Amino acid sequence: MSTPRTARAVTGTVLAVTLLTPLTACSDGASGNASSAKAGTYSFWDPYPQFDASSPWGKRVTACGAQADVKIKRTPMDTTDLANKALLAGQQDNLPDVMLVDNPAVSTLAEAGILAKAADAGLKTTGIQKNILDAGTVDDEPYGVPIGANTLALYYNTDVLKKAKVDPAAVTDWKSLTAALAEVEAAGSKGITFSATKSEEGSFQFLPWFWGAGAELTDIDSPAAVSALTLWKDWLDEGYAPNSVISNTQTTSWQEFATGDFAFAENGTWQLANAEKAGFEYGVISIPAVESGPAPVPTGGEFVTVPVQSDTGRYRTTTKIVNCLINGKNLLATDTTLSYIAPTARVQDQQVRENAGLQAWVDAVAAARGRTSGGMNTDYPVVSEQMWTAVQAALSGAQSPKAALEAAQQAARSKTGN
Repeated sequence: MSTPRTARAVTGTVLAVTLLTPLTACSDGASGNASSAKAGTYSFWDPYPQFDASSPWGKRVTACGAQADVKIKRTPMDTTDLANKALLAGQQDNLPDVMLVDNPAVSTLAEAGILAKAADAGLKTTGIQKNILDAGTVDDEPYGVPIGANTLALYYNTDVLKKAKVDPAAVTDWKSLTAALAEVEAAGSKGITFSATKSEEGSFQFLPWFWGAGAELTDIDSPAAVSALTLWKDWLDEGYAPNSVISNTQTTSWQEFATGDFAFAENGTWQLANAEKAGFEYGVISIPAVESGPAPVPTGGEFVTVPVQSDTGRYRTTTKIVNCLINGKNLLATDTTLSYIAPTARVQDQQVRENAGLQAWVDAVAAARGRTSGGMNTDYPVVSEQMWTAVQAALSGAQSPKAALEAAQQAARSKTGN
């Protein structure tokens, strides 16, 4: 197996990864030993501290180790902690054998020389949906395999819309969505809630509107970008969205929707279990683009990756462990556990057969794009930080949407050189 890139020049990339805050889960402060463990033990890092060893996910990891005739030492930790610890472990030549990495961090870790190319690791990528694979691809080379994908759509409260005489199927563009919010407000309910917090969650939630306007991350102060931020600002000014969106995380935004007072909530597949427990009938529609059709939404989810090892003899067993996790049979169970949409059409079809309500999410994932795709790679964290800073400035009234985005573009260009 060849080593990706060249040196382990990771010191300067720590900041880039710290900007990629997690979209789900909280840290439990765990840490773990890497591949210096005895030959019969393989270390495995993942960003799922919410799943202990007795969970379906924990059991799946253990079973894949057993299938490869080794013991797995699994260390779950917060998404950002994992990426930062990987950078430090790379400096110390003490990386784990397997890592599940949040897809925006893949390019940063690959550029740092920490991750092996999928092809070099013996990982198969045939059959994987291209837009999902692109989220972990650098210079046309995938660094790992996506275990699944999540993304964003609009949940709606059926009762609130019926009361306002709004047909969710008629919401197909920004004009019809804004008109629906006005009808909901006139009927005495609340319009829409989302997350615009000053973190990656805020950028993640803004991207469908940004891309849906026709804007690109290389030009974040374009007229299209300004129209997207103006849409959000107008909703706040009209009272269609609450001022709490400025500080809302995706969790607190969901909690607002769960009160039953709101017509719409922008949120992700990870809320499906909570939606079933909400106590009211709900549905899901795509986030609309400015004129018509679904807007591109950002791809969330993790890649199973193989970190570079000085002891190359470990790779054969590592590949067995990874291939066990991503084979079709196990992938269905894993993605169901994680509330992910599978990265292959075959397993997606199985998911929809078991739960027809997932079709809207399969469609949303099909329209999704990677945040680091299109050559953004390690520039994305810098651009994202400036984006969420601009959103905060505009929604709080500190600057106009145009001025906020112009300042963001200037700051991003000064840091990336692009």
